[in-house]
Amino acid sequence: VQLQASGGGLVQAGGSLRLSCAASGRTFGDYGMGWFRQAPGKEREFVAAIRWSSGTSYLADSIKGRFTISRDNRKPTVFLEMNSLKPEDTAVYYCVAGSVHSLTIKREYDYWGQGTQVTVSS
Repeated sequence: VQLQASGGGLVQAGGSLRLSCAASGRTFGDYGMGWFRQAPGKEREFVAAIRWSSGTSYLADSIKGRFTISRDNRKPTVFLEMNSLKPEDTAVYYCVAGSVHSLTIKREYDYWGQGTQVTVSS
C-alpha cells in the first residue's frame, strides 16, 4: 500500500486547511485510515481515523469540534478538514492505514505516508 498525502501549508491561527491522503496498491476491506501528527520535540500522537467499511470515525479530544475526517470510497482517499487552527496544531501530519483493532493505536498501523507539514502562525 502506498499513501500519498497532500494539503499541508502555512496558515494563520483561526484559519483552515484540508489534508488529503490517497491510497493505492490494494483493495480495502475493514481497514482503518487516518492521521497522526508529530510536533517538534514531542511524540507522535493520534489525531483522527476512520474505519473504511463502516465509516465509523474517532477523533482525538484535542481536535474535536474543529477537525473532521471523511473518506471517498471511489478513490480511495481520506480527508482531514481542519478548522479553527491553533498554533499548537503545528506539526508534521502523517497519513496511516492498516488492518487495525483500535483506530487510535499507533503500532497497529502497517502503512505510513511521508508526512505533510502544517504550520499555524499566531
